[in-house]
This record gives sequence, structure tokens and C-alpha cells, in this order.
Amino acid sequence: MKVLITGATGLVGSEIVNLCKQNNITVHYLTTRKGKIQSQEGYRGFYWNPDHNEIDMACFHGVTTVVNLAGASISKRWTRSNKKKIVDSRVKSLKTLRLGISKLKNHNINTIVSASAIGVYPNSLSNYYREAETGVDDSFLGKVVSIWEQEVDKFREINMQVAKIRIGLVMSDKGGALPQMAKPVKYYVGASLGAGNQWQSWIHIQDLARIFLHVATKELHGVYNAVAPNPVTNEKLTKEIAKVLGRPLLLPNVPRAILQMVLGDMSYILFASQRVSSKKIVETGFDFMYPNICRALENIFRDKENYNPSDTLYHKEYCS
Repeated sequence: MKVLITGATGLVGSEIVNLCKQNNITVHYLTTRKGKIQSQEGYRGFYWNPDHNEIDMACFHGVTTVVNLAGASISKRWTRSNKKKIVDSRVKSLKTLRLGISKLKNHNINTIVSASAIGVYPNSLSNYYREAETGVDDSFLGKVVSIWEQEVDKFREINMQVAKIRIGLVMSDKGGALPQMAKPVKYYVGASLGAGNQWQSWIHIQDLARIFLHVATKELHGVYNAVAPNPVTNEKLTKEIAKVLGRPLLLPNVPRAILQMVLGDMSYILFASQRVSSKKIVETGFDFMYPNICRALENIFRDKENYNPSDTLYHKEYCS
């Protein structure tokens, strides 16, 4: 098996690449930076520029599956220019890939497994969302994911199977939201956000990479939620981070108005509530290594300087 990965050097992509290496799966990857191109056994880089529909056609040689992770981060102020970049980076990368594959005379590329996001689901404190949900959140993030998925679906026009992986809050110490959430807790200024009752459907980075590989190797198609089986509220997540770091939570919840003042419209992603089901991916035979938030955080922080399982504020039985 040989996969072509976009976004291979990012947080999720790096984890997928490592997993591919462990399973002797050859990786081709695309990068917009020529200085990041490497060529070694089982791992080879190729240049592309989606803004100009440029792609090194050699990247497709021998590939059977495309894993698409390309897209600018949503975690920056939602100015008009940033909003355009967030949408364009997703649409243009997919268009460039599709155009490149359509030009191939002979190939064995039969599947694209593309990242998506649970932000497509409407904001709700009570609903429990499965993949069949047709409602779309009326936020900018809901619009982004809807446009993103529509562009992925166009790969069916060139006779490819399409799988869309709707990713939840990624738990990793190497990037994403968790380090930003843990930092104030570490320095004794941690607190829940707003009312703290918004649902946060999360997933450990290792399980997320395993889902992408599971879908790719089994040649699954359709939509799959990439979230752990047990979502938690923001208040619960904040408390679990404090427990594993051995820190008390001394401050009251951070008012929503303050974060709106600091972050602007982007603060919406901190308060959006999406309780999402992982049942569909489990029914395909996938087993989660980290189904519970306490186990996931313990794994992430256990080798870190500030993690002390003997601390009086940390009780091992809370993971039982």
C-alpha cells in the first residue's frame, strides 16, 4: 500500500506518517515548501502550490489512497482575510488534487480519506449527533465544513471512493488546543469557560491517526466521526486536566464576554457545544485505545515534568 498525504508535517499528519512507518506503508507527501522535501526509503516529498494549481505529478506514482489534511488553522482571529484563507486553503488543495488525478491516464488511486470537523453539527447542549444528521451549524465554522465536504464529494466524479473524517478536539501535548488549555492550569490560573456546560467531543491523537489508517486500509467510505466514545463538558475537561497536573482550580469561570472581547468571533469555537457519537466507526471494528478522558490525559502528561501521580490532588482511582 502507498498513500499520498497532504498536511503530512502538521500535528495530525506527523502522527499518521509515524503510524504508516510502523506498518510498512509507503508515504508520499505534498508540501508547499521546497526546503521540506525529503527523499528516503518509504517516505518521499513532492512540491505543490494549490494557489496556482501546481502539483508534481510524480507524487501520484504507485499511490492507491489519498489522505487529505490540508487546510489553514481556524484558531486565529476570524478577520475577513483569515476567513478567506481558511476556506480557500481547503477548497484549492482539493481542486488541485482532483485536477491532477483526472489528468492521469492510468492509476490505481481509488480512495480519498479527507479530514473534516464536527463543527458542522449545530450547537446544542442536548442533542447527541450521529453522522446521519443533516443540520449544519449556522456559524462560520459550520459554513467552512459544509463547503469543505462538498469539495471532497466531487472526487466521486472521477470514480473515487470518498471518506470524510469529522475530527473532534484533538488531545496532544505537541500542538492543538490541549497545551493552551493546560498552560493556565499549570500556573494556577485555570478555569472553565463560560458556564462550562458546553460539550466537547475529544479524541487522543493516537486514536485519531489510527482511525485514518483504519478507514484507508479497510477502504471504507462515507462519513465517520473521529471522537472518543465519552464526550465531556468543558468543566469536566478542565477539572481532569487539573487533576492530572496536580493543580487546584482557584478561579471562577471565565466570562464569555471577556473572551469575545479578546478573540472576537473566533471565541465561538470555545463555547460551541457538540456531543458527538463514535458508534459508527466502532461498528466497523475499530477499538479505541483511549475511550476515557482521564486515561488519555494520563498518557499524554505522564512523562512530563509537572505530572506527579503521587500528588495528593491526583487520585488514580478516578480513571477506574
